[in-house]
Amino acid sequence: MQSKDLLQLADQFGSPLYVYDAEKIKSQYERLTKAFSKVEKLRINYAMKALSNVAILQLLRDLGSCLDAVSIQEVQLGLHAGYSPDQIFFTPNGVSLEEIEEVHALGVQINIDNLSILEQFGTKHPTVPVCIRINPHVMAGGNENISVGHIDSKFGISVHQLPHLVRIVENTKMNIVGIHMHTGSDILDIEVFLYAAEILFDAARNFKNLEFLDFGSGFKVPYKKDDIETDIEELGKKLSKRFNAFCEEYGKELTLIFEPGKFLVSEAGFFLAKVNVVKQTTSTVFAGIDSGFNHLIRPMFYGSSHFIENISNPKGKERFYSVVGYICETDTFASNRRIQEIAEGDILCFRNAGAYCYSMSSNYNSRYKPAEVLWINGEGHLIRAHETFEDLLKNQIPLPASVAKQ
Repeated sequence: MQSKDLLQLADQFGSPLYVYDAEKIKSQYERLTKAFSKVEKLRINYAMKALSNVAILQLLRDLGSCLDAVSIQEVQLGLHAGYSPDQIFFTPNGVSLEEIEEVHALGVQINIDNLSILEQFGTKHPTVPVCIRINPHVMAGGNENISVGHIDSKFGISVHQLPHLVRIVENTKMNIVGIHMHTGSDILDIEVFLYAAEILFDAARNFKNLEFLDFGSGFKVPYKKDDIETDIEELGKKLSKRFNAFCEEYGKELTLIFEPGKFLVSEAGFFLAKVNVVKQTTSTVFAGIDSGFNHLIRPMFYGSSHFIENISNPKGKERFYSVVGYICETDTFASNRRIQEIAEGDILCFRNAGAYCYSMSSNYNSRYKPAEVLWINGEGHLIRAHETFEDLLKNQIPLPASVAKQ
């Protein structure tokens, strides 16, 4: 997308505003499938927690993607978006047996990540196809909050508990059809990924009726100009060869599954915000925008870096600014960042705003959530309206007058 298109959308739909480029989502999906074209059976389960707008789900469905859901609500959204139950995988963490039962009743593939629920579910439903999530104890991820494969992680069943796991399966006569792992997000070193894959292969040898192996995702995307990213093409070449060799050893053509979220939608997203005030202090120039971490929490939560440009003055001289929001506590998007000269009323564009941005937004400070727009075939289509005061009041129940006066 070009700056003029984004400025036109900000003028048309207001700010703050999320914009998603359909063509970028498509190109990322095709890049991943092409990298693993040597695998006979490949399945992409989009990790919808990254961005769960129904229009985005429909777009990915039409590209051939399936879904990875982590809650009953995400499962229901997927069904609402037109996915069939067999196109959805349920990979929760720490949910109740009741929620797993509810998802099972919908006909969705269950992925279980703890021994307690595994034994309870297997005892009650020994013939139901189940996938098991293994924790390979491989430290990977760009931040401790998104590194989920280490030994103290809450995710998955420890690979060191494999004998206990196998005993539960043998005692319950469970139908284990898949093994899954996920080591974290922002994985750059593909050798770490390949090392973890070997652990998954070793675990898989304990189960004779597998249909698929799920390698998770966590591929790193570039967050700024000249940033490094996961070499998907090299990973595809090496892992495909190793996976095909394992299938030959196993005696069966298994399905290779990935569950990318950020990889598919991050670079497709743009967050547009208007500058409310330019404020000079003794040592800093602040650009205060009409948004805050209620709309884009990643810089405060993960310390993530989003490339920011002034699309109202793209050829302006660069100066140093700290970009901050309007939330009444520390609310910083960038500190002392070189950005084209900013004036009040300018529109700033945050790149890589497609993943874990709107989906993690809130009504903190009773602020409205922004609108979302999908840019497709050279046009902007509103796919979520800007919230209103009525949305804030929805589901709130005032005290009856007789109680309030007591």
